[in-house]
Amino acid sequence: MEKITIENVELILSHPVNVTTQWIGQAEPLRQLSACWLVVAEGDLPLTPRVIGHPGTGKTTLAMAAAHARGQPVYITQCTADTRPEDLLITPVLSEQGKISYHASPLLSAVIKGGIAVLDEGNRMSEKSWASLAPLFDHRRMVESIVAGITITAHKEFRAAVTMNEDSSTFEIPDYIMSRLQPGIAIPFPDREDELKILSYNLPFCGREILDMCVDYLQQSHGLDLPYSIRDGLNALRYTLKLKEGNPSADTGALFRNAVAQILGEEALDLEKLAAKRKVSGEHLPLMNLGDFFFGSDQRLNPDSDKDIDR
Repeated sequence: MEKITIENVELILSHPVNVTTQWIGQAEPLRQLSACWLVVAEGDLPLTPRVIGHPGTGKTTLAMAAAHARGQPVYITQCTADTRPEDLLITPVLSEQGKISYHASPLLSAVIKGGIAVLDEGNRMSEKSWASLAPLFDHRRMVESIVAGITITAHKEFRAAVTMNEDSSTFEIPDYIMSRLQPGIAIPFPDREDELKILSYNLPFCGREILDMCVDYLQQSHGLDLPYSIRDGLNALRYTLKLKEGNPSADTGALFRNAVAQILGEEALDLEKLAAKRKVSGEHLPLMNLGDFFFGSDQRLNPDSDKDIDR
């Protein structure tokens, strides 16, 4: 348990994540994230990017791999709708002896130690919690803990990234925070070759027949704009292998379909039908601005039109 004293306040630091991970395929997102954390001249500052993608596409893995390449420890904070400002910085803990000890969050520990902080699923957090971090992610690079009554300036090697899921169960982050979380780095679904490599890397004991079965399924879902990811594939494969272990004579294809149904739901067995249903229900429609309700996308009065307006 590492401790540090700042402004006469003793802080107990969090431990970094001790997991070695590898990023497979899609070299461009890794290159972009690594570029964000560079400092190219005196007076330059690192960027704090948003890593965006569907759940299970490897956003956190990407950040951890980029941190490992830099040789820096990684601290992960899981953001939720209930995350409070003190959860992000310093939490007071009352001991049995009635003494208060101050525990630094993973984020604050990265700030102090010069590590890399990953705010996982950051768009699940409320504006109140984000507001406490505003000065950390601009030129000031500092935070103030009201609980402990201290101000902490970030270590020069401190870096951060925020992962964000693309789903409807998230908050809209205010503009003054979004302007600090730039740029956005998108992680698309991998192609067939990369997907096979990722599944093989994570499940080296899995046979090629069932791997191909899973990749075919995932690639079809990607083509239909359905949100099933590597994580879903790994869960389906693991469950199939366990079912096969208990019943070696069972048909592997039938076991895989059973695993998909139990993990993703019966609807997931017919991807084309599911995609058509989601399209009819209006899911995954493109976001629309006010001008879209009055003007076509190609009309010059639409604010998003590429056509110039005569002046």
